[in-house]
Amino acid sequence: MKIAFIGLGNMGGGMAANLVKAGHSVNAFDLAPAALDRAKENGCETFTTVREAVAGVDAVVSMLPNGKIVDSVYGADVIGHAPTAALLLDCSTIDVDTARKVASAAEAGGYSMVDAPVSGGIAAANGGTLTFMVGGSDEAFARAEPILSAMGKAVIHAGGSGAGQAAKICNNMILGATMIATCEAFAMAEKLGLDLQTFFDISSKASGQSWSMTSYCPVPGVGPQSPADNGYQGGFATALMLKDLTLAMEAAQSVGANVPMGARAAELYAAFDKAGQGGMDFSAIIKTL
Repeated sequence: MKIAFIGLGNMGGGMAANLVKAGHSVNAFDLAPAALDRAKENGCETFTTVREAVAGVDAVVSMLPNGKIVDSVYGADVIGHAPTAALLLDCSTIDVDTARKVASAAEAGGYSMVDAPVSGGIAAANGGTLTFMVGGSDEAFARAEPILSAMGKAVIHAGGSGAGQAAKICNNMILGATMIATCEAFAMAEKLGLDLQTFFDISSKASGQSWSMTSYCPVPGVGPQSPADNGYQGGFATALMLKDLTLAMEAAQSVGANVPMGARAAELYAAFDKAGQGGMDFSAIIKTL
C-alpha cells in the first residue's frame, strides 16, 4: 500500500518508519529538513509539499501539533488532492469539534476518514506498540485497522467521528492527575523515611497501582526504565500534557462535566510549563514536590 505520512516529529517519525517495516511504501512530508532526512534514512520517499506527497496514494496518515494545523492541512492540501479512494487517518490529538469538522469536509469531498489519536509516547511510537483510539464509521475503521496495526499493539473503535479524540482527552486527564498523585506519594514516602524502591515494590502490587506507578515511575532508579532515568528527557513533554489537559478542560466546559481533579492537574501543569519546564517529561513535575 502507498501511504502518505504528514508530520514526522518525535511521534510521527517512528510511526512512519514502522509503516515501512510493515512493507508499505511511504511518502513522507514535514516542514523540518532534519525530519525528512531521518525519514529517508528509514526508507521513506520524501517530498517538499503535502500535495506532492498525497498524489496517487492509498491512504494519508497525519501526526500534527494542533487542530488549527490539521484543519488547514486537510482543507488546503489533502482534500481534493489525494485520490478520493484514499482513506484519511488523523492521529493528532486535537479538539473533538475540529476532528468532526475535518471529517465532515472529507466526507463531503468523497473521502472516508478516521480520527485515531494515540497513547504510549515516543518509545511506543518507535517500537510500534502504540494504542489507537479510533473515531469513524464501521467501514472506515475496518479499512484503518490494518494500517494502524502496523504501528501499534491495540486498535480500538471508540465510536463515530470525534470519539477517538474524546477517548484520548479523557484518558490523558486520568494520566495527568494520577501522575501528580504518584509524585506526591513518592515525595511523602521519602519524608516519612520509606525506602523508595521498597515503596514501589509495595504500591505497584497494591491498591495504589497505576500506569504512572508501574510503567512510568517518576523516581530515577526505581521501577522499569522511564524518562526519570534520563534526566526527565524524552517521553511525553510537559507542554504536550498541558495541551491535552487544556483540551480536556475545554471539552468538560462544553458539556458541563465536573472535573475538579482534572482541573487541578491542568493548573499544576500550567504552572510547571510557565516555569520553563515545558520541554521536560511530564513526570518531572515531581521536582515541584
